[in-house]
Amino acid sequence: MAAAIAGAATLALVATGCTGGGSGSDEPVTLTLATFNDFGYTDELLAEFTAETGIEVVHNKAATSNDARANYFQKLGNSGLADVEAVEIDWFTEAMQYADLLAPVPEDLQGRWLDWKEASATDSEGNLIAYGTDIGPQGVCYRSDLFAAAGLPTDRDEVAALFDGDWDNFFQIGADYTAATGKPFIDSANSVLQGMVNQLETAYEEADGTIVATENADIQAAYEAVTSKAVPIAAYSGQWSEDWFASLASGEFAVMLCPGWMLGVISGNAPDTTGWDIADAFPGGGGNWGGSYLTVPANGANVEAAGQLAAWLTSPETQMKAFANAGTFPSQVDALASDELAAATNEYFNNAPTGEILTARAEAITVATFKGPKYFQFHDALQNAVTRVFDGLEDADTSWNTWVTEVSAF
Repeated sequence: MAAAIAGAATLALVATGCTGGGSGSDEPVTLTLATFNDFGYTDELLAEFTAETGIEVVHNKAATSNDARANYFQKLGNSGLADVEAVEIDWFTEAMQYADLLAPVPEDLQGRWLDWKEASATDSEGNLIAYGTDIGPQGVCYRSDLFAAAGLPTDRDEVAALFDGDWDNFFQIGADYTAATGKPFIDSANSVLQGMVNQLETAYEEADGTIVATENADIQAAYEAVTSKAVPIAAYSGQWSEDWFASLASGEFAVMLCPGWMLGVISGNAPDTTGWDIADAFPGGGGNWGGSYLTVPANGANVEAAGQLAAWLTSPETQMKAFANAGTFPSQVDALASDELAAATNEYFNNAPTGEILTARAEAITVATFKGPKYFQFHDALQNAVTRVFDGLEDADTSWNTWVTEVSAF
């Protein structure tokens, strides 16, 4: 997951121990939980945990994934982190370098998650050091009212057929829409970059640690496509600004590339807007964007209780509740196989069968992009390169060369 919902509080992460006394104390325990985005962890959901266990939970949300990352690595191994800390997939490999600072997941919980989800969180000693939350299969969210006004199909099956093609097909549809309406087609250029990079086996680093960022022809091709074809049809360079949040309701653009967790971001920030829908399609096939983990810092004041909270939040039952709340697609094997998921619909998105659609989108994923320890830095810098082009500060070639220079310094 990435960024956050509007109005989310910035980090105020203070490790809180037992409210009075350590292990063995009869005093109640208060845990801190730090996330970003909308994980689907509503106050009502956390109250269920408190009712079951007697453990209070204080939930803090970072303004962006970037802010959460900066706080995490500044404080990991020291003090000030929450009892349970969320880690986003784009910087999870970076966190794995400090596996010894994280409390392992109990052995009796292993096997809950998809094999690749667990494998990505298993250290060199064989310890599973994080609790898997969601995965991020992507569809295409669209404003059916804006599509109708532009003469495009609105039925989600017809829209899926419209987008059943490669990225050039997607860009052409967008260019035609913008030419006909005078409005941006997609929310942001960098969301397209994210979608294209997530379809590559190798992005910036190879599995053996070799850095190939500036030499990877696939990365350069994605950058060139985004700066030449996505920038002209995008409303913003990136996501998560105040204007971007407001535009979810205003109708400034017609399309977003949507992992499941984005559904909660849209509905949470445009609750009174009608017209949003989701199609079972994605340019170029399938793609996964996001999917996070919960970690328990080993030096926390309440490690055992924190593990209990992390296990509860990532149980099959709670993952289904989080999916209902925010569209965060489960990574739990039992949840994925449930009749409840297969039958799930989303009233906000025109009663779309989101369980069926996102399951199909998950099955369409054929590539798991390798994301090494420096993935986040390289990718963030390339997004900044796209932003410079979008803002007219540099042309595409100059901005690429600026990125190449930056990468050499990482």
